[in-house]
Amino acid sequence: MSFKWLKHYMPRSLYGRAALILVLPVVTLQLLISVIFIQRHFEGVTQQMSRELARSTNLALAQAEASPETLLGLDLKLTTIPETDLPAENFRRWYDFTGLVVIRELNKFIPNLQRVQLPDDGRVLLYVQRGDELLQLTVNRGRVSASNPHQLLVNMVFFGMLMTLIAFLYLRNQLRPITRLAAAAEAFGKGRHVSYSPSGAVEVRAAGHAFLDMRARIERHIEQRTMMLSGVSHDLRTPITRLRLGLSLLEPEDREPLEKDVEEMQRLIDAFLDFARGEAEAGEAEPVDPTQLVADVVTDATRAGQDVTLTETQGRGEVLLRPKALRRAIENLVGNAGRYGKTCHVSVNLSGKALRIRVEDDGPGIAVEDRERALRPFVRLDPARNQDRGSGVGLGLAIAADIARAHGGVLRLGESDALGGLRADIVIGL
Repeated sequence: MSFKWLKHYMPRSLYGRAALILVLPVVTLQLLISVIFIQRHFEGVTQQMSRELARSTNLALAQAEASPETLLGLDLKLTTIPETDLPAENFRRWYDFTGLVVIRELNKFIPNLQRVQLPDDGRVLLYVQRGDELLQLTVNRGRVSASNPHQLLVNMVFFGMLMTLIAFLYLRNQLRPITRLAAAAEAFGKGRHVSYSPSGAVEVRAAGHAFLDMRARIERHIEQRTMMLSGVSHDLRTPITRLRLGLSLLEPEDREPLEKDVEEMQRLIDAFLDFARGEAEAGEAEPVDPTQLVADVVTDATRAGQDVTLTETQGRGEVLLRPKALRRAIENLVGNAGRYGKTCHVSVNLSGKALRIRVEDDGPGIAVEDRERALRPFVRLDPARNQDRGSGVGLGLAIAADIARAHGGVLRLGESDALGGLRADIVIGL
């Protein structure tokens, strides 16, 4: 049997599911006990007491004339009333559930019983026809049903709710370390270092220590990579400088082709080092106005001669970002748009849940099957993105995607509805 349909109705959070596991058995147990108690205990007791009253009533009616003291011994009050005072129907209050059993049992065992009235918690009024007389018998309600039958139910509900509340508080304290661990892991995924110390149950502490070890290894790896690449950068630049000095001694017709090769080599090395240096992970996040940041990038690109327009801005406010890294990602997208197209539109949409920065161009775009591959480092797509149109080495989109991931977001590629070229969206969750 498949229970997949049940997943749509289950809580999504761990706290909600744990609370459901806690509350469901308690509520089920209380309902079960209540039904069994009401049906088997109260109903059974009420039946026995009602039958006993029926026997006492029958005895009193049989011996009332011969021995009036019988009424006193049976705690009954008998009155002759006119037939016009006979109620039209039996009566009980709507919430008096034991009254159903009382009326049923008395009607079954008292001959000539006309009506049963249960007006309050203190009296039972019986109307019996004896010959030409209509008799009214008044009996204490305590003789037909247990006193205070609701006390057990009230106590059960009260203490059940009290223990459930205590269990909720304990459950919240047990889940708080998991929430802190999730918050620390999410912050680290967005490039922020949040202080965290393992706490809680043994399993949660083990997961917390594993997270701290993993975070330390990643940070140590990043630091070692940066140091290694700094050394590689210095080691590579030195022989390239010597090559340039050696080439300067050659004749112009022999020097120029070789100098172009050296410049191409220098450019490739610089691009590789910029990508591997991990600038998206460097620096601390700070409150930044994304609209102003994008406007500055558009202004600089326009000043450089590109046809770039900031078409739309929705939402205002500051977001925790790395301005230098995000600026570089936007510049890469705008630069690609200018390299492969003529017109570029940029828009910013800031909501309570996400920040979206969109860059669109009127170039050839990227085919759907090539978009995932285009985000990989050093990938050149021919003929979709003609390499003769610029000097890219296939790192622009990869760097932008890396920066988006470092902010806990994603870079999405699509087709521009307005311009028909490539649409690149940097989406960062808040």
